[in-house]
Amino acid sequence: MAFAPQQAILELGDGFYDPVSPAPFPQTILRFRNDRAAATVGLEGLSDAEWIAHFGRFEPLAGSLARPLALRYHGHQFRVYNPEIGDGRGFLFAQMIDAAGRLMDLGTKGSGQTPYSRFGDGRLTLKGGVREILATEMLEALGVATSRTFSLIETGESLQRADEPSPTRASVLVRLNHSHVRIGSFQRLAYFQDEAGLRALTAYALRHYFGEPDGPDAPERLLAHVVGRTARLAGQFMAAGFVHGVLNSDNINITGESFDYGPWRFTPSWAPHFTAAYFDHAGLYAFGRQPEAIYWDVMQLAISLRLIAEEGPLIAALEGFAPAYQREEARALLWRLGVQPRDEASDRALAQALESALHQSGAPFDLFYFDAFGGQLPETYGEDFAEVRRRLADYRPRKSRDHAYWRGSPCSMLIDEVESLWSAIADRDDWAPLTAKVAAIRTMGEALA
Repeated sequence: MAFAPQQAILELGDGFYDPVSPAPFPQTILRFRNDRAAATVGLEGLSDAEWIAHFGRFEPLAGSLARPLALRYHGHQFRVYNPEIGDGRGFLFAQMIDAAGRLMDLGTKGSGQTPYSRFGDGRLTLKGGVREILATEMLEALGVATSRTFSLIETGESLQRADEPSPTRASVLVRLNHSHVRIGSFQRLAYFQDEAGLRALTAYALRHYFGEPDGPDAPERLLAHVVGRTARLAGQFMAAGFVHGVLNSDNINITGESFDYGPWRFTPSWAPHFTAAYFDHAGLYAFGRQPEAIYWDVMQLAISLRLIAEEGPLIAALEGFAPAYQREEARALLWRLGVQPRDEASDRALAQALESALHQSGAPFDLFYFDAFGGQLPETYGEDFAEVRRRLADYRPRKSRDHAYWRGSPCSMLIDEVESLWSAIADRDDWAPLTAKVAAIRTMGEALA
């Protein structure tokens, strides 16, 4: 497709963002370019030199934003409200229409300081960039709604960090996302009692992300959309065995895509108390608590919209989260099992039996789904899976196992492998293992899709 630039964010006016300048990096070494994602927005034809100019030095894309914009937002961070955040090491670089006709954002991470950097240096470690590649590629392959790592460029700087060996290498990352409008974007407007701003952002979101007009019931319609999208994300996280680590309200966007990956992990088994962040001492964002955490964030959107809407319709929209989550988790689990859905009651019963069996047995997550894909559960899975086996007998496979992937071994992304892939880069500047892993993940995605 041809590149179709947009400037939709400018409709909101300068009260929603601050024009900023990217950091002048001493080097721009291209480490990763996602041509598969670029093809969806008409940018795959860029030469490497052009790619670096746009995504390392941030020369504007013709017809899109003339200057990068640091977006303004607040948010609850581990349930504590913080009015001093915003885009502190990133900005909105460009907007465009993708092959599906959706408005898309190219946003950055590690692109330099902004008015919201506080005491931070505005930079991203190279390890952090590599980890984000791995998270987004794996989640995309597993059918999770996620941002896509578009570009990673090493910048030649040396960073000091308390949570990894320092000095460490620096990078700048670009992500492709359907939206960077967050729940925290609405919270900021409510904090300042900005009714006009809330109405404008609500209308913008409905028009550009959900194809609906403004109107008296706009806030409750927007909330209903966000409830559905975030319930879907919560269900997909559980089916993928993924732990985001930091599900603060500024990390939840209104289109329901996961993004901004810090201390993420995949759980080795169905372990509800498994956490990703070493600083999450209370397990607030543990694997099994993620649906609750996402719902809590969506409640903050409802509270914000209360400034411009009646309470009753907002509560009614919120009450849709639990049933939507149950449907979406069952759908995601059946997708991962490789079977076709039947009816809502049967699908939910199978999902509950599967959760219970995985929890009781401690079966390795990725190996189980590899073995069971297509609904044929091997006899090696014993009594713990008796109910799952009985219910699976009524399901038809949605895809055969004739892809070459099924003749190998399951593709996983546990923490030891993440560290091994990084060590090859840190110790020997060897990028071949990362390249091979991305290829293996994409092969798995082809087999599952």
